[in-house]
Amino acid sequence: MNQLRLKYIIAALLLQTSVVLAQTPTYPPTAQVAVDFKALLQRPIVEAKPSFTVTHTDSMDIEKGSIYTEATEKMPVVIYKPVIKGQTKFPVVIFLHGTGGSKDAGEVKAVLLPLVKRGIMAVSIDARYHGERVEGGAHGSREYVTAAYQAWKTNDATHHAYPFLYDTSYDLLQLVDYLVTRPDVNADRIGMGGISMGGMETYMAAAVDPRIKVVVVGIAAQSFKWVLDNNQWQGRAGTISDAHKKAAADLGDTGLNTANVTAVWNKILPGVTGEFDCPSLLRLIAPRPLLILSKDKDANNPYGGAQIAFAAATDAYKQQKAGNNINIVVQPNLGHVFNAEDTWLSVEWFARWLLK
Repeated sequence: MNQLRLKYIIAALLLQTSVVLAQTPTYPPTAQVAVDFKALLQRPIVEAKPSFTVTHTDSMDIEKGSIYTEATEKMPVVIYKPVIKGQTKFPVVIFLHGTGGSKDAGEVKAVLLPLVKRGIMAVSIDARYHGERVEGGAHGSREYVTAAYQAWKTNDATHHAYPFLYDTSYDLLQLVDYLVTRPDVNADRIGMGGISMGGMETYMAAAVDPRIKVVVVGIAAQSFKWVLDNNQWQGRAGTISDAHKKAAADLGDTGLNTANVTAVWNKILPGVTGEFDCPSLLRLIAPRPLLILSKDKDANNPYGGAQIAFAAATDAYKQQKAGNNINIVVQPNLGHVFNAEDTWLSVEWFARWLLK
């Protein structure tokens, strides 16, 4: 047994104790959460109008282009399709970047390209206000943070944007709608995963879309409510820091505090401290294969809140007698990083379940 696998067995043993100790809040029944979250995400359906250019290589076809997810939302998409003689349909993995990244980020390709070699079609997108979704290209997370603040300022309930996670989660549902229409996609074998922001968008989309059969949540499992209750919101709020600072000033505060952070989240992420918090939504993924990758020193996903997410997910899988379909790996003494071990684990998880 190599040292890497031994390390994860030890981590899993330690985790079993932490999951037992974590106290899971009471959430609404999963069926109600699914209905309510779909209703929040819902907006007018539009034609995808796919437009792609293809570059052929010996090992893959690279499709770059876009689909529409809303009337004014043209979403950039990249598709890496294996070239395998005699094979016309492929399983698919959608893998998502973190805050300030893009579909072409190295950490995204590090997961997708090995999957192509195994015969899996690999797909990524630019999240809202990232990458090519900003004219001329996004400046890291600057446009994303600006959009979050504008959502805070908006009071038009009939046309409210949710740039912080929810809008891109909706886009992912439209991406799946498009992929299942393609004759080269095995619609029964679609996986999704992501890093940080992309991991949160993954569990949100997968919670309400059973067509997503295999899930990887990378450095994203946590509890919005727990960090507020325990004054550990600083890391999560820091991902859109300038938006929070401006909102605090709007409220007459000289700096961030639990009250103004709560106010912002309640406005731009309604329900995220209740029925749409991570521990609640993870329950909806059961019994589909779920890999959660975490770190015990992650300030963006403090471990106390992460343990609540682990416990909620574990309980849901036990209730459905699907304990073998969930794996939670916590790497010790690390912060908010997605490293080579996470990449390897993600690739192996997708391959294990999609190539069966």
